[in-house]
Amino acid sequence: MQISHVNDVKIYNLSCGKSLPEWLSDRKKRALQRQDVDVRRRIELIQDFDMPTVSTNLKVSRNGQYILATGTYKPRVRCYDTYQLSLKFERCLDSDVVQFDILSEDYSKIVFLQCDRYVEFHSQHGHYYRTRIPKFGRDFSYHYPSCDLYFVGASSEVYRLNLEQGRYLNSLQTDASENNVCDINQEHHLFATGTTEGKVECWDPRIRNRVGILDCALGSIIADVEIDGLPSISALKFNGALHMAVGTSTGQILLYDLRSNRPLIIKDHQYGLSIKSIQFHDPLELIISADSRIVKMWNTDTGKIFTSIEPEHDLNDVCLYPNSGMLFTANEAPKMSIYYIPALGPAPRWCSFLDNLTEELEENPESTVYDDYKFVTRKDLENLGLTHLIGSPLLRAYMHGFFIDIRLYHKVKAMVNPFAYDEYRKEKIRQKIEETRAQRVQVKKLPKVNKELALKLFEEEEEQWNTLQKKNQKNMPSILSDDRFKVMFENPDFQVDEESEEFRLLNPLVSKISEKRKKKIKILEQLEAQAQEEEEEPEGKPSDAESSETSDDERGWVEEVRKQHKLLRQEERGKRQERLKEDQQATLKPQFYEIKAGEEFRSFQDTAKKQKLMKKTLEERLKAEEKLGTLNISDTTIGSKQLTFTLKKSEQVKKRQEAQRQHQEERKKLRRSAGHLKSKPKGRIFYRQ
Repeated sequence: MQISHVNDVKIYNLSCGKSLPEWLSDRKKRALQRQDVDVRRRIELIQDFDMPTVSTNLKVSRNGQYILATGTYKPRVRCYDTYQLSLKFERCLDSDVVQFDILSEDYSKIVFLQCDRYVEFHSQHGHYYRTRIPKFGRDFSYHYPSCDLYFVGASSEVYRLNLEQGRYLNSLQTDASENNVCDINQEHHLFATGTTEGKVECWDPRIRNRVGILDCALGSIIADVEIDGLPSISALKFNGALHMAVGTSTGQILLYDLRSNRPLIIKDHQYGLSIKSIQFHDPLELIISADSRIVKMWNTDTGKIFTSIEPEHDLNDVCLYPNSGMLFTANEAPKMSIYYIPALGPAPRWCSFLDNLTEELEENPESTVYDDYKFVTRKDLENLGLTHLIGSPLLRAYMHGFFIDIRLYHKVKAMVNPFAYDEYRKEKIRQKIEETRAQRVQVKKLPKVNKELALKLFEEEEEQWNTLQKKNQKNMPSILSDDRFKVMFENPDFQVDEESEEFRLLNPLVSKISEKRKKKIKILEQLEAQAQEEEEEPEGKPSDAESSETSDDERGWVEEVRKQHKLLRQEERGKRQERLKEDQQATLKPQFYEIKAGEEFRSFQDTAKKQKLMKKTLEERLKAEEKLGTLNISDTTIGSKQLTFTLKKSEQVKKRQEAQRQHQEERKKLRRSAGHLKSKPKGRIFYRQ
């Protein structure tokens, strides 16, 4: 959103900012919003409020809910729903739209005047009917009492099409060669048309006769202004029963009272471009006139400029939202602009949040910084002794202070404060002392939990910092300073168990490395104790003394792995022997159970044993199965555990296997051997090839 101040009036450009193309995916749009600040800060009041190439006309429905816009390429009309702040529908047309009008309260009845002499009618569902006028049309107006459409164009005639009867009526014959614009007064239904000769002809639709001619070309002539040609009428608008504003092709607006042939006021845009749009703002008695370059708002009585808008692209049409301070413009660009001027009126009901947004921006104004000027308050001027310069050109008043030239400010400050050099010298000395303090040996405070892991992270962080400093890269954040891993160094439950089998197998050299780190931890603890007693920092153990110790680590890696495996096997054997001793010492005692009345005794194997097993923990169940021989625990080379289960066999399976074994033994006894029939070879055996 861009804010501009013209004549002390704030104008908020709500459509300013980068627009994202339609063919981008939602994922890429979100990525662009995260990366680009301009895209993230933009305000998209109405979604897809644009055209493929150029927008030509804009209109708001009478109920204020729908905004219709036409544009190219391809020729199309788009309807936007203000309650949903999005596009409602889009319809493509056969040719470009010259002018269109909304005949109903909503979008259900629309008339389009196209550049190929066709008049197209649209209903709520879409295209309804299409007809043709004799000459190329430039503008049209709708007369509600008689349901007549008045078309003006490249002809001296004004064509009338009655929508109730569905046929053309007798046309109105004007004195002009061509007509450019037309309008109908909503109070007394007077029809007026602007000609290329610079005249306005007024007709009464009741009697279909001309009631007056107004020569605006002569009225637009002002002293000290060169006349290149005869100005034609390019814009026409009624306001109330008596006032009419006329825009010329030379960039002038003439305000008339219908009872007089002389203009009340003449306003010149000073650009020499034809006026394209005229709007009236009754609450503030303003006229909003626009040419292709600028939109001006000026008072109807005095002609004094209220404010102006000068967009980046040429204008085609201007539409004022009723009873509000919002303005829409159709431009020679894909994006249609939306301006909000709080001085004209409040925001529409469907975007009332704009009032709160603008109030917050006014409460927190952005301070303007100038490189060649210094902002000083009145108190600063009193300290510098420059209060006598207030009101002179050397001080420029701004908000609660003044702007002074930066060179003058430095000269006066050097004269007023001669001891500024001493203060500067003291500040430099203080900075040098802080730099030397940073170069001292700093005591690392290790956490209570996982001290060895913290020391390892400290070492890795130092190595990383040294490498990044050489490459001039940014340092990455450390785990120790991250709040997400804070509990790992505070809660004893997260302590690394170095005696576990997995830790010892995965880290075969952990014993040697841990001894070195334990030495470092002891040194750091001693340094911390000394730092608490004395404020001086002792020197630690040099790192070169430890470099030689790590030279033999890689050589004995295989031997260390074998040793660890042997130790683990010995520990496993010792555990098994202890379990066997416990089983031998344990004596089984008989247990008696009472059967409830009405129940039959089945067996203890199915119910009692299962209930006991369900009550036991997983650890107890695994131990019991290991004693019975149904479970076998073994270690892998990686360091993990491997469990082998032997499923229990039912009694029927056991009986079947026992019967089969006995049958095989009986068959072996009854079977007669045929080994005596086999002859043994004597001597050497020679094979022929």
